[in-house]
Parts: sequence; C-alpha cells; structure tokens
Amino acid sequence: MRHIFTKVLGIEITYTTKVEDFIKHSGPKITYTKQPLQNEFFVRSNDLLFEQGINDLQIHVSDWEGTPCFFAAGDRSSLPFDIFSASFYLLSRYEEYLPHVKDMHGRFSPKDSLAYQNKFLQRPVVDIWAYKLLEKLKDRFKKLEYKLKPYQYTSVIDVTTSHSFSHRGLVRGLGGLLLDLASLRIKRVFQRIAVWANVKKDPYDNFFELLAAHKKYNIKGMFFFQFAEYSTYDKNVSPNNNQFKHLIKSVADYNIVALSCSYSSFNDLSLLQQEKKNLSNVIHRPINNCRLRYNRVDVPLTYRDLIDAGFTDDYTMGYSHEIGFRAGTCIPFYLYDITLEVQQPIKIHPFAVHDYGLLKYQNKADALLAVSSLYKEVKKVNGKFITVFSNELLGGDGTVEWKELYTNVIEKVHV
Repeated sequence: MRHIFTKVLGIEITYTTKVEDFIKHSGPKITYTKQPLQNEFFVRSNDLLFEQGINDLQIHVSDWEGTPCFFAAGDRSSLPFDIFSASFYLLSRYEEYLPHVKDMHGRFSPKDSLAYQNKFLQRPVVDIWAYKLLEKLKDRFKKLEYKLKPYQYTSVIDVTTSHSFSHRGLVRGLGGLLLDLASLRIKRVFQRIAVWANVKKDPYDNFFELLAAHKKYNIKGMFFFQFAEYSTYDKNVSPNNNQFKHLIKSVADYNIVALSCSYSSFNDLSLLQQEKKNLSNVIHRPINNCRLRYNRVDVPLTYRDLIDAGFTDDYTMGYSHEIGFRAGTCIPFYLYDITLEVQQPIKIHPFAVHDYGLLKYQNKADALLAVSSLYKEVKKVNGKFITVFSNELLGGDGTVEWKELYTNVIEKVHV
C-alpha cells in the first residue's frame, strides 16, 4: 500500500484497525477487509496478505477495462479485484518462491511467469492498476490530494568485457590468436593484429562515444564494470591492469560507475564484498549500485547477500532474453522477503529492455518498434524506463547496427 499510494501516486496515507477512528475520519478513506462498514470506498481483500509463508495459489486472470487482473473481489467491491494482493504477488516475486525448473545458470524462466503465460509481460500492470485506482478515487473524493512523479530514463551499460583484444596479457592474447587461427576466423585475426599494432581501436572500446551520446541527450548513464579475476564465465580484463583502472576512473568522472558482480561471486559473500571494495578503491567513492552477471537472481537469497555486502540498489530485475516487466512494474520498489516476512533495505530498479532480448528481431526497425511500445507504456504511468546495453554487443558485428540502434533508442526515450 505504501508503494502504490505513496511511491506511485504521491498520496499520503495512515492506517487504523479501530472502527471508531475510521468512522470519525472525514477525509478520503478506504476499507480493506471482507465486508464494507458503510458505503465507503471498499476493496474486498483476498487472503494472500493475511497469510504467512508460501502457498501454491490457483490464479485466474480476468479483464478490467482492457487491463489483465487477478484475485477477483466480487460485486460489492469498489474494484473488481484485490489490487493490493495482486500487486504484492508480482512485486514480491511470489511465483519465484514456488517450485520451478531453473536454467543452466540457476535462473527463473520468463516462460514460467504468470505475466508471460497470460501475455501481459510487456505491460507494467501494477502501475496501470494504480493509475486506474487513482481515477476511481478522484471520482469518489473530489478534493483528493496527490502528486505524481515525472517520467525518468536511465541507460545502463553493462561492462563484463571491456576490451576484445587489448589489455589481456601475453598468455591470453596469444591463446586467443591461436584459437582464432584454428577456427579459421581470419577476419578476427586481422582485427586482433590491427588493435595490437595500434592501427585500429579495440571494437569494445566505445566508452567515450557512449558518454558523448549521454551528454548530448542529457540522460542519466550508469556503467556497471565487472572487476573480478578470470574464471569460466568471467573473462574481463584483469582488475590489476592499470589501463583498465584508468578507464574506469575516466568514466566515473562523467557517469555513475557501479559493480557488475561476477559469476563467481554468486553465493560467495566474501568474494562479492572484495569485488565491491576493490572497485570502490579505484574510483575513491562508495559503490552502492550493482547488477548480477547474466541477471542471475535467486529470490530472496541473492538480495540478502547483496544487503550483507552493503549494496542499497540493484539493477538486475528483468529477463535477459525477454523484454518487459518481470515484477509487473517500471517504478523502483523495496524488496519484501516473504520467508522472513520483512521489507528488506534494498531498492530494486526493474529494467524493461536488455539488449539480448532484442536479438530475436531481424532488423533495427522491428527492434526499435518493440522498445517504443514499452516506452509508451512507461510514459503513461510516469515510470522509470531502464534499458541495459553492453559495450560488447554495441561493438560487435551483427545483422543489426547496434550503435545506431542504441542512438535511436536514447533519442526517442530520453524525454
């Protein structure tokens, strides 16, 4: 309720369980229970928010004036469904506590989600519900005071491989060259040699082009650098490389620098804390924001580790290969840990677009159309539109001209 009323709609609220206090109140008021007291604004409650633990719920999705909803409330309710239980179900990621088959990286599949299965993954339904609730409240309470927040856009740049050929050391460099030769990737061999000879710039080294674009459109940019030792899934430049450190410091002069947590630090709190400390020592500022490699999130355990490591904000809530709203919202929220029955002190910033989710589109026009559709949904509810692009994909070869697409995206969605 704090999220819907205070954060989304800007309405100050207080709570009471005393009937006499409720009846005495002369301003706008709502009852949230099984039966209304009088003729007040009444939302019939589902049992979900009064339960403890996790239950395997049977959910039927219906339609509310063109918007999907669930947890039907009956005819007497001022809303046709329990907006608070439905919002809680999505924001808490209730379904991710239920038994499910994880992929090879231990991730929850979007295809197992209620939103995907009922075709509303690309709509921020929690925020749409909140705005529809506001219209109902304004009809009932003519002097209702509210203050809506403005739309925001944040561009997240994921840097898990800062350079393709440069700064990789003699052994890794020669190993890569021999692998390219053995695989007959001749074009890549010539690229590699040209970069080593300083004839060409490393294809992944597009940081100052990105910073220039962010400055041109006056957008908030965040660069999440992986700062970890080499492993099977972590193949960035060594954190001991001075030129890599200089790059990070240079970027930090213009945009926010945050940590892209390594694959190896998943379920390893001490390593996570060390990576955070090492990156902080480079930029001489605290690191409060993070993202997890491959968007690996095990709710709620991952967030407990992030809190223990000292992070206050996370940018991992979304799917790698499906665009849309994993938690049903485009507005940052605090995680509620159902197992512990407590709101955790970490703010979740859900992203709507991951560049790998755009790989399914055959051309730039189709990809841009998909992004534009999400942008319009976010703009309608004054949300926070977050896109995640990697310098690696932006600097790579593909059927889509990624740099051009990225420029088109930020040009369209920055206002």
